Amino acid sequence: MPLRYQSCTFRYARRSRPVLDGLDLNFSQGHTVLLGPNGAGKSTLLTLGAGVELPKSGHVRYGRLDPANRRHLRDYRRRISWLPQPPSFLPGLTCREHVAYVGWLKGMRERDAWHAAPATLERVGLTDKIDNKIKTLSGGQQQRVAIAQALVHDAELLLLDEPTVGLDPHQRRRFLDLLISLRGTVNVIVSTHDIGDLDQAFDEVVVLESGQCRFRGTVEQFASHAEPDHAPGHQLVSAYSTLLGVTE
Repeated sequence: MPLRYQSCTFRYARRSRPVLDGLDLNFSQGHTVLLGPNGAGKSTLLTLGAGVELPKSGHVRYGRLDPANRRHLRDYRRRISWLPQPPSFLPGLTCREHVAYVGWLKGMRERDAWHAAPATLERVGLTDKIDNKIKTLSGGQQQRVAIAQALVHDAELLLLDEPTVGLDPHQRRRFLDLLISLRGTVNVIVSTHDIGDLDQAFDEVVVLESGQCRFRGTVEQFASHAEPDHAPGHQLVSAYSTLLGVTE
């Protein structure tokens, strides 16, 4: 995946310390999980990757496209789909209307977006809610609508910020199955705190801490950092704790 962060520094107004400070990071093809404690810079990284914010210094590029270049911005945002946390909705619309509207915003023809919405909602298990207004849905169902809106226009890269928040175990399993089904067709970067089943849906792990990359490698390389005496079934949790110097 040609998404690159080159010497990126970003700080929010009224904050003396930058969230990202001279970050250099290249993401690979495939599915990457982005880990790190609260405040590590994960959401900021994805916001910059989506072209919603621009770094104060340095560059973010997707292939040859630079969101800081106005001539590139529309094509950049068409190729990349971003699901923020929390997601935003037009609650007066039905699920189909909302997903189709987002597809239109991303450059799809209105008719194409309208016809693509049902299949996308089916992928997230909401066929029976297709004509329901979003404001009538549960939190978990709304989160699945958000995932559908990120998928509808067939983006090349999905940036998903805590997409499993509000999902019950069955819904989370369905989400992981969806990620697996996207392998080989769509590149994905997912920020999450759920690390128990990384090996099922992801190829690469990136760990951020204090705006810096502390680890980047395969799931197997990540798991190798676990303590030898880790509890059964907790290898990945142990690896995460070891990398961040956290005592379990």
